[in-house]
Amino acid sequence: MAITADHIRAVIGDYLDAYPEDKQSLAPALELLDDGADITTRKEFRGHATAAAILADPDGRILHIRHLALDCWLPPGGHLEASDTTLLDAALRELSEETGILTAAVTPAGERPLQIDIHLIPANPAKGEPDHRHIDFRFLLHTTNAIGPLQTEEVTAAAWHEPDSIGDPILRQRVTQALR
Repeated sequence: MAITADHIRAVIGDYLDAYPEDKQSLAPALELLDDGADITTRKEFRGHATAAAILADPDGRILHIRHLALDCWLPPGGHLEASDTTLLDAALRELSEETGILTAAVTPAGERPLQIDIHLIPANPAKGEPDHRHIDFRFLLHTTNAIGPLQTEEVTAAAWHEPDSIGDPILRQRVTQALR
């Protein structure tokens, strides 16, 4: 069964129980849900859900991929698909697709995202997409496996980086604390 608005609300509710200070920053996502918007589809340009894998190796390094369209280093992740049953499943699928790391070789740190971030994505005329927002559910995962074959349609490189290289200061702090 595909991800539902009720599942997304439940994940946001659980997240806000742990991080109540993020309530104001998540207001746009909650407003979309209250308005009945289907934020599981990438055609909802006011904002739609995405899922990312914050993957740590045994040395505490974090996997980053070089994203082709955005030309920057990011955690593996992407849009939801109809086959995803949870946001965590979507993050695991994206990780496996983009890096070749099998989901069986990954252990989630929990069901709750480490961060939910809303950020602007620039227009992509080739895909007919205007500027829009991603509501990115970021899950901390652990592995002992190496990077496999990359999905070259979206990814140009992959590398392990120290947590202090994470650009988002909130995510950097939470990853550092979680890995202690």
